[in-house]
Amino acid sequence: MKQDTLRVVITGASSGIGAATAIAFARQGAHLVLGARGREGLEDIAGRCRQAGGQAQVQLVDVTDAAAVAAFAADARDTLGGIDLWFSDVGIGVVGRYLDVPMTDHRHVVETNLVSHMNEAHAVLPVFVAQGHGIWVNMISLGGYMTSPYAAAYAASKFGLRGFSAALRGEMHDHPRIHICDVYPTFVDTPAIYHAGNYTGARLTYPPGALAPEKVADAVVKLARHPRATTVIGMPETVLKLGQFANPLAAMLMNRFMKKWSKRAEPVRDTTGTMYTPPVAASGIHGGQRRAGGQRNTALAVGAAVVGVAIAARLLSRR
Repeated sequence: MKQDTLRVVITGASSGIGAATAIAFARQGAHLVLGARGREGLEDIAGRCRQAGGQAQVQLVDVTDAAAVAAFAADARDTLGGIDLWFSDVGIGVVGRYLDVPMTDHRHVVETNLVSHMNEAHAVLPVFVAQGHGIWVNMISLGGYMTSPYAAAYAASKFGLRGFSAALRGEMHDHPRIHICDVYPTFVDTPAIYHAGNYTGARLTYPPGALAPEKVADAVVKLARHPRATTVIGMPETVLKLGQFANPLAAMLMNRFMKKWSKRAEPVRDTTGTMYTPPVAASGIHGGQRRAGGQRNTALAVGAAVVGVAIAARLLSRR
């Protein structure tokens, strides 16, 4: 293996952003170990990585199992001869009013989105410390800053991930070549929308202007050469952070919107999606709902809305 060949591990690599990122790294000749629950999806993406010019091996892993993740990390280190970048990309969601969603599902979302990333960091950071360098990329989302009514467990997990990364950054301060990098995309058109649990009674859809997974993948690949603590994709970082001031009012407005939307959208039965079992076939990268040409306008509209709500919230708080 050439000294400058990137050695990359990606979890949640069988579809969506993880899959797109694996292929993007493969185009640069990276050597990859890909992990997920579903073999069909992993083999599909590994094949695409090889066609793109990289090397890819796959391994089934349940990232909510700390012992399984530790074994996966050790195998990946031995296979690659070290790990330069680890991308924690596993994430699930369940949509519905908090009281309508079983606690079993809420708990599973938090275990998958938060505890699994903690398992991964616990497994790979000792590898980084031993070799003296490494980049841990933590996939969060817009939900790490903005509250999400009808996705309470998802919001809890994403806010938790942001705090977890901040704590790790402090602990890794004395290791200047070890980087903790957070990625915050807005809505991304992936198959995740079909995998989510749904207790709204309505068919889930992405808003217009959802990002292409490849746009997020390119940002993650860039972190391998130029690591930074925070990467926001889909709107300016300052706008996203300003949205923290708007959370109380934004949550109330979003709750009203979701109530109206769930009554008007196409009705469907409640489902747990693929929260507990992997998809029976390869899911691919895209969700198929992205509308060309609307991305920039939608991002600007969302940004303007966040700023407007933030200003309103600040004014209301002074009364």
